[in-house]
Amino acid sequence: MLIASVIFYLILIDSIAANLVAWCEKEWFIKHFRFISGVFPMAKGWTTYYLILVLFIGFLLYQTGNLWGF
Repeated sequence: MLIASVIFYLILIDSIAANLVAWCEKEWFIKHFRFISGVFPMAKGWTTYYLILVLFIGFLLYQTGNLWGF
């Protein structure tokens, strides 16, 4: 289950980065990614939900013993 734990950590990093951009650097995102920000607006609600969902998946991996990849 090493692949599952690596994928989890990559998605965790992505969700944390999305939350940092949504909560702190929203203007920077809009300025540097004009097209993407028009299609996928950086909203605090969905990024928070995304982080909670990823943490829940991590909790499930931890409960099954697959979080560390052993």
